[in-house]
Amino acid sequence: MKHLKTILLATALCIGTISFTQAQSKVAHINTQELIAAMPEAKAAQAELETLGKTYQTDIQASITEYQNTVKQYEAEASTKTDEENQKRGLELQEKQQRIAQFRADAQKHIAEKEAELFKPIQEKAMNAINEVAKAQGYDYVLDRATLIVAEGKDILVDVKKKLGI
Repeated sequence: MKHLKTILLATALCIGTISFTQAQSKVAHINTQELIAAMPEAKAAQAELETLGKTYQTDIQASITEYQNTVKQYEAEASTKTDEENQKRGLELQEKQQRIAQFRADAQKHIAEKEAELFKPIQEKAMNAINEVAKAQGYDYVLDRATLIVAEGKDILVDVKKKLGI
């Protein structure tokens, strides 16, 4: 009887060990930012964004210079103008300042939109390559610094939606 218990315990341990080793997933890691930065398409996109940024910066600087020249002119002429004219000029300067600020904000928004537009296909290409390599090498999961990229593994989205009643 004692030998039977020992044999059953040994068998259970063997089955448990085999199940545990088979259940382990293969995991790899990658720095996707470094990968994307190394891609020629990303370098070309970055150069295009820098050119666009320089164009906007030139336009903004021209507007600021024009504003500063107007301020100097108005300050020099202020003593020869009436209070009403000086108030109108002050409002005009405020409007110019607001236009410059709005142009700067619009430029930043446009650059951000352009960056998203240029880098979306590059990111997709990188993710497809990561998935292909992971699949070819038998990896179940690919980890990035803060993101889990699933190459081959169970997607539990449907199960979680079911649990939440969605």
